[in-house]
Order: sequence, then structure tokens, then C-alpha cells
Amino acid sequence: MLQTIIKKIPLIALLLLLCCVFNYASCKYSFRDASPIPAEVKTFRVNYLENKAQFVNAQLSPQLTESLKRKIINITRLKQTNEDDAHYDISGYVSQYYPSTVNITNNATSTNRLNIGFHLIFKNTLDPTKNFEVDITRYEDFSAQLTLSDAESSLTPRIVTGIVDEIFNKIFSNW
Repeated sequence: MLQTIIKKIPLIALLLLLCCVFNYASCKYSFRDASPIPAEVKTFRVNYLENKAQFVNAQLSPQLTESLKRKIINITRLKQTNEDDAHYDISGYVSQYYPSTVNITNNATSTNRLNIGFHLIFKNTLDPTKNFEVDITRYEDFSAQLTLSDAESSLTPRIVTGIVDEIFNKIFSNW
């Protein structure tokens, strides 16, 4: 009987070791902003994001403006203001809005693409060295069997989300 217990000691030791490892091991993973918002920054303003593209989708500018405001309010501690003295002043405009052909099969268009370009203007009133302007582009492909107006209803929300995410990342992260 003693020999049976002695043979099981390595197995028992291994089980105890594994229990200790799993009980005390922890894995922490988090997304930390590479450039946290400075404590002195308290307010932001999103100016109406105009549509200056040759082709104008009337819903695009309001969707971009409101989506960006919501994202900043929901994710940061900053307070929205409409005053000229906002610490972060965000403006810009839709610079491009056009469909293009992506794929041709059997001498006919099979896939089209909706392209949207946005010009972002960011001003940090507390630290003007952080001011910048950048162009952002997004696109979504759609079947050539759909008209542009049919495709817009499903594509525009996805493109807006992509543009808003990129604007947010350009302002609040080092991406």
C-alpha cells in the first residue's frame, strides 16, 4: 500500500502545482489609450460636418455629425459645448462621394463601390501644436444589380461608422 501511495505522489504533486498555477495566475488585457486625454481638456465641439462633394447625399452630413458627437460623449469624459472656447474643436467636410465600378464579368459590371472621402480639421485650443488636418476615405462594395439609392441605405451607415471610428482614433489615440 505504501508503494502505491509513493507511486501516486508525482501525480498528486503535479495536480497541486497545476491548481496553484491556475488559482494564482491572472491574465490582464486591456486597451489603454496611447495618448490619454490631458486633465485640462474638458470640453469639445463638433461643428456641423458639411457635404462639399460633387454628389450630395442629404443624410450623410447629419449622420456623421451626430454619430461623432455620440461616440465622444459615450467614450470620453469630455463635455459637449457649442461655444467657441471648446478645448477640442472638430470640423470638416465630406470631400468625395461617388460610385465606381470594381468588377466586370462577361462585359457587364458585376460589382460597384460607394466611395466617401472626408477632410478632418482638428484644433486643440489649449495646445495648438496638436492641431492637424487629415483626409479619411472609406468605401463599401455592392452588387451592380442594385441602384445607388438602393445600396446607399445599407452602405452609408457602415461607412459612417468607419469614418467616425477613424476620426475618433486620429483625435484620441496614436493610430
